Amino acid sequence: MTGIPTAPDDTHLRILSTSDLAGIDISLADVVDTVEGAYRTLHAGESDNPRKLTVKPRDGHSVSYAMLGRDGSRDVVAIKTSYKHGLDKDRDAQHYYTALTLYDDVTGLPLAMMDCSRVGSLRTPAVSALLARELAAPGARSALVIGTGTQGRLALPFLLTTLPDLDRLMLSGTHPEGIAAVRERLRAHFPDRDVEVVTDVRSAAAEADVVVATAGPHTPVAVEAEWLRPGALSVLVGHGLAPSTLHRADRVIATSEAQMNVTGTDMADDDGKLPAVDTEFPPVVAGAAVGRRSPGERIFAYNSGLVVTDIALGHRFAQLAIAQGLGTEVPLWR
Repeated sequence: MTGIPTAPDDTHLRILSTSDLAGIDISLADVVDTVEGAYRTLHAGESDNPRKLTVKPRDGHSVSYAMLGRDGSRDVVAIKTSYKHGLDKDRDAQHYYTALTLYDDVTGLPLAMMDCSRVGSLRTPAVSALLARELAAPGARSALVIGTGTQGRLALPFLLTTLPDLDRLMLSGTHPEGIAAVRERLRAHFPDRDVEVVTDVRSAAAEADVVVATAGPHTPVAVEAEWLRPGALSVLVGHGLAPSTLHRADRVIATSEAQMNVTGTDMADDDGKLPAVDTEFPPVVAGAAVGRRSPGERIFAYNSGLVVTDIALGHRFAQLAIAQGLGTEVPLWR
C-alpha cells in the first residue's frame, strides 16, 4: 500500500510545488536507502522500468524525456517528464522543467503531481554513491568530482555517506558560485570536512580512487583512460570523462544498458558504437551479480537514472509533504 492519503475523488489532483518540497527535511541516508530499495525491487521483478522516450531537435538546442514506470513494493504507477531548453547556451540562459505524477495502483486514484527537480538532485548523487559503495576498490580513500552544477553539489556528501573512510576530497570546477555551493553543501552535512579545488585535473585523476563526472556539456575537462590509476572507478553522470574511459575500462556497469544506448551516444567510438555492459547495476545491488572482480581493475559506471528510483523517492517526498499538510488540491478533471 502507498501509505499516502489519495485524492478525495477522481476529479482532484494534489500539486506539490517547488516551495512545498524545498523545506522537507530528509537525511542523505534515507535517500540512499529509498533508492537502494527501488533497485532491489526492480531486480526482484516486482517493478517495471521501460525504456525512456527521447525527443531532440536536429540542432540540439533542447532535449525532452518521458519515463513511465511502476513500483511494485509501493503499488504506485508514475510518469516523469523532463524538458531542457538552451543546451547551446550558457547555464544561466537554460530552462529546465521536470515533473512527476503518481497514481495509487490499488485505489486507482491520483496521489500527487510534483516538481521533480529536488527528487532528481538527490536521486542522482545517491545512485553515484551506491555505485561507489559497490564498485570502488577496497580501501578507497580519495574522490574527485568534476562539475559544480546541481549534480555536483551533493556528490561529495553522498559519497561520504556510503564511503565514510574517504579522507581526500577533490573538486574540478570553473564557476566560483558553484565551487562555493559545493563547499556549503559539504559543510552543511559534514561540518568538519572541506574540499580541495584542483586545477591540474590529470594529476588529480591519477590520485583519485573514485572519479564522478557531473559537469555540463561545455566543460573543457575530459579525463582520459590513461590518466586513471589502477583500480579506479569512474562514474559518468553528465560530462567530464573522455570516451576512452569507457572503451578501455576493464569492466563496464550501467544502471540501464538500454538507457546508456539512448543517452550515452556522445561516448561512442569512431564507428558510432558503444561497448556492451558487463552487468547492469540492479543485480549488483541485490547481490546477484559481481561488481568488482579484482582490486586493480578500472571500472566505468554509467549513471543514467531509472524512473523507478524517481518514483520511490518522489513517493517518499509525497508521504512527508502530505503528512505536513503541504500541497494544493486542484479539481483538474472536473
